[in-house]
Amino acid sequence: MLYTIVKSKKRGWDFTMASAAKPQTPMFTKRALFTLIWPLLLEQTLSVTMGMADTLMVAGVGEAAVSSVSLVDSLNVLILQILSALATGGAVIASQYLGRRDGENASRSAAQLYSVLGISTVAVGVVCMVLSRPILRGVFGSIDEDVMRFAQQYFLISAVSYPFMGLYNGGAALFRAQGNSRISMLASLVMNIINIAGNALLIYVFNMGVIGAALATLIGRVFAAVFILWQNQNLHNPLRIQSFADLKPRRKPIMQILSIGIPSGLENGMFQIGKLCVSSLTSTLGTSAIAANAVANSVSTLANIPGNTMSLAMIPVVGRCLGAGEKKQAKRYALTLLGIAISGLAVSNVILFVLMPEIVTWFNLSAEASMLCTSVIHMFNVASVFFWATSFTMPNALRTGGDAKFTMTVSIISMWLFRVILSYVFVLQFNLGLAGVWLGMFADWVCRSVCFVARFVSGKWMEHKVI
Repeated sequence: MLYTIVKSKKRGWDFTMASAAKPQTPMFTKRALFTLIWPLLLEQTLSVTMGMADTLMVAGVGEAAVSSVSLVDSLNVLILQILSALATGGAVIASQYLGRRDGENASRSAAQLYSVLGISTVAVGVVCMVLSRPILRGVFGSIDEDVMRFAQQYFLISAVSYPFMGLYNGGAALFRAQGNSRISMLASLVMNIINIAGNALLIYVFNMGVIGAALATLIGRVFAAVFILWQNQNLHNPLRIQSFADLKPRRKPIMQILSIGIPSGLENGMFQIGKLCVSSLTSTLGTSAIAANAVANSVSTLANIPGNTMSLAMIPVVGRCLGAGEKKQAKRYALTLLGIAISGLAVSNVILFVLMPEIVTWFNLSAEASMLCTSVIHMFNVASVFFWATSFTMPNALRTGGDAKFTMTVSIISMWLFRVILSYVFVLQFNLGLAGVWLGMFADWVCRSVCFVARFVSGKWMEHKVI
């Protein structure tokens, strides 16, 4: 069964039957793709801006503050990435149901996603608040007391925000599944305005330092969650929660969500655990290396914006095609989005390479940290153009086809073999310092790229039954 997709001002994306005699009818026009992609691009830009605003504004408090925020954010990302994998699972299921024109099951799967995210994020937040110091000490080992004090303050407040961030991620993923990326973009805009204004007020006016940065982030996430849930209940939204009874956990839709969400969550979790192991290695290189790595990680996200944008676009586009049984179009659109990602990454990395010596001066780093930061970013710029999109954008097409177990297996093996073990070899055996950590990461990208490209070309990723 084929469908064409048209834009409606009130309803977002609507479906009309396509003639069976015209299998060449594209499911997405160029205009439809543009309408989907540009809000995602702006949303990703805002998301990166939020992270950089925290790092940049906290930098004025000192390197200990920057280091603490960096260490806790690596732990926050671990937790939120595992939970957001559930949102990805829900979005894949909803997009395929919408492609099949099964609105009833699409709506039910959306309600179940909110239930799963609500319960899991509250549970994780409570555990992190109660065990904040043991968790930080267990993950990062022996760090300066000033860094630990700031880190615990930031971690406690971050844990309070987990449920709100989980609900926001779930709602945003469901709107993208409909092709309506404008809502998630507006929510991100609200969150960023609140965060930046809150940082300015709490850090610079009230001199609250790390606590001020954490509170500003929390308030922004609360407003984003409320906004996205309010928009979800619009009468014209096909994925709105019809009644509270729909939120009662049900086995079938939850298992469908978890069939994508659990492998993706394990993949994200192991990926972030590996990064934490590498962070522990980085912490042994001294405060300058920690600060340089923190700023480099933050700045590098600027160059990744085009790739992340296309990753998000893969789910509604490829999911709709596969839900409608259009495998050839799914593959063609996936290649189109991958090409856009690579082109965008080339442009963004060239710009960052040229501007990096100036950008690094914004973060109040020591001369040693500034030199280290600039050096690893220049290495990153070169590697990103060739390997980032095939490592992180292409896998979302595979996951949308139900191939989440394959991407999980490849990612975990590659992560531990190259990013973790090889990094330790480079640093401890070859004394390459911070550069060794990043070289291990680039080797991980090469391995992922080879495996994911081979899987995509084979077409096996489209042979799974998702719904």
